[in-house]
Amino acid sequence: MHAHSAPTPFISSTIQLIYAGGTFGSYGKPLAPLSAAEFLPAMQTLLADRDNPNNQLTISWLDNTLIKDSSQFNARDLVHFYALLLDAYATGHRQFVLITGTDTLSYLGAFLAEAFAGSDLCLVVTGSMRPLLNSEIIDVYCVDASSDAWDNFNDARRLAAAGEPGVKISFGGESWAAQTVQKIHSHDFMAFTGHSRAAYPANSYVKNLPDTRKQHWLDDQRAIVDSIQTRAEQATIHALYCLPNDPEVLCRQLQALLNHPPCGIILLGFGAGNIPYSPTLAEALQQAHDCGHMVVCASQCPFGGVSDSYAAGSWQYEYQVIAGGRLTIAAIYARLLWLLLRYDSPARRRQRWTHTVNQTSTTVRKNR
Repeated sequence: MHAHSAPTPFISSTIQLIYAGGTFGSYGKPLAPLSAAEFLPAMQTLLADRDNPNNQLTISWLDNTLIKDSSQFNARDLVHFYALLLDAYATGHRQFVLITGTDTLSYLGAFLAEAFAGSDLCLVVTGSMRPLLNSEIIDVYCVDASSDAWDNFNDARRLAAAGEPGVKISFGGESWAAQTVQKIHSHDFMAFTGHSRAAYPANSYVKNLPDTRKQHWLDDQRAIVDSIQTRAEQATIHALYCLPNDPEVLCRQLQALLNHPPCGIILLGFGAGNIPYSPTLAEALQQAHDCGHMVVCASQCPFGGVSDSYAAGSWQYEYQVIAGGRLTIAAIYARLLWLLLRYDSPARRRQRWTHTVNQTSTTVRKNR
């Protein structure tokens, strides 16, 4: 193999900032996210006061009406940010920083990575574990010196300025492809981790997207955005967590979903995706597939993913369960949700999942 030097990244002078609330913009006692009308002027003042005078990066603000604690986000909210970014992208913007809460940061990032696959959009998602502003000082907005917010923001905007296409999460001095990221600590500054062996959708982004292809991509997205917003009203993803119970407990949980409209179901198995077996559970899994549901097996372990090498897990794949591979729970949720929104039949959704997994497997083998 021949070594290839990395292309020189394009440096832009304009970044579009989206403020969505979360800990980053929280202030007061008790802490609560500031409105955009309060927070953005404070940010502008801080940038003017604290920025290096030689910094040529300029920040523009996208008008975002959805500002709330990220633990309250649902499918409609994730679609809101997709539509907001799509509108801005269609007007020629392509470099963005999105500030949001950490509870669902990995879910939002992974969903947007799926939604913008095939484009040249550059989006960096970030947040913080402590608020940017010091609530002990009430007469003026001041940066809390003990917070991680300012550093996370600076890292994110530098990454966005480089302009490399794709959706990334930047946090704690590191950055990763969005679909590899998971939250691993509830309050430490190093709250997230990810990895560099990202495949689809990260490998679908195009560094030099011709205008004609970009217009085709935009036309396709605009043609479906209304139906995506409509489907988001009903789309649901369920998680069934395996515990040391009789298999019939899991079976009853699954059977309760059979009469629902087609949805996504994540089976959180033990270890490499092992699931307790029973004939009735096997039958319920087949019924779930026949009813149009997509059932994906994931691991309760934070790393390693699932495999079919153990008999204790391999039996489920004979009953139409899909192996989640090395995808995180957030990435599985994001892909299931996007497939539910994007495609109108269970067969097309399953076909598309298979296509993306094959891309993932190929890329992982190439990177070994």
